[in-house]
Amino acid sequence: MLIDSHCHLQYKGVVEDQQGVLERARAAGVRGFLNISTKQSEWDNVIATAEREPDVWASVGIHPHEADAHADLGADALRTASDHPKVIAIGETGLDYYYDKSDREVQKALFRMHIGIARETGLPIIIHTRDAEDDTVGILTEEMEEGAFPALIHCFTASAAFGHKVLDLGLTISLSGIVTFKNAKELQEIAAKLPSDRLLVETDSPFLAPVPYRGRPCEPAYVRSTAEFVAELRGESVEALAGYTTRNFYALFSKAAA
Repeated sequence: MLIDSHCHLQYKGVVEDQQGVLERARAAGVRGFLNISTKQSEWDNVIATAEREPDVWASVGIHPHEADAHADLGADALRTASDHPKVIAIGETGLDYYYDKSDREVQKALFRMHIGIARETGLPIIIHTRDAEDDTVGILTEEMEEGAFPALIHCFTASAAFGHKVLDLGLTISLSGIVTFKNAKELQEIAAKLPSDRLLVETDSPFLAPVPYRGRPCEPAYVRSTAEFVAELRGESVEALAGYTTRNFYALFSKAAA
C-alpha cells in the first residue's frame, strides 16, 4: 500500500483521463492521493475530485508562482476553504527564487499567512522551496518560535544542510521522481539516510516522471517506481518503505486518518 502524497489531478496530462489515471494507480497498489491546489481558482475543482473519490484528499493554498495574483487573498478565504472535511492540508505554498515569478516580499507574506492558518487549524502546511533555503529556514524558525505547526517539504531537492535544519524543526520530507534521475547523486545520498519516521513519497504528477518513465506525463501509479528506487537506496524492501511512509502520511495528515 502506497500513498501519493502530492499530485495535481486537475492538470493537463492527467485530467484528460483522470479516472483512468486513478484506476491505473490503484492497480499499482496506490491507496491514497493528496490532490494539491496552487491557486484559489483551483480550490473548487480540487475539492470536487476529493468529494467524488473516497481515496482522494485535497489541499488549499497558493503556490509562490501565483503570489502576485493573490497578494490580497485574506486569511479568511483560506480558513473557510480548509474547513471542508476532505481538505487535509494547507498549500502548496513557500518560496521560489529560481523563477522569481512573483515578488519575493509577497511570497514571504503569503507563506507566513499560510503558516498562521496551519498553526490555527492544525492542518499540515505543504512547502515548495527552490533556491530559497536561507529564507525558508529563517521564516520556519521564526514562526516555530511563535508556536509549533505541522509541515512538509515536498519534492525535496535541497542541500543536506537544509535537510538537517528542517528535520531539526520537526518537519517531514517527501521525495519525488527526481531522486531516480542519474544526475541526482547528492539527493540519493540524502535519501538513503533520512529518518524513516519523517519520510514520504510523491509524484508531483503530471511533472517529474521517474525513471523509467521520463519524457511522459507523470501519473500517480509511478510513485511505485520512486518507492522501489528509494527502498533499494536504503537497503530495505519496498513493502517496508510502503508501510512506514503510509503510516507517516496518516500521522502527519491526521484529518485523513480521522
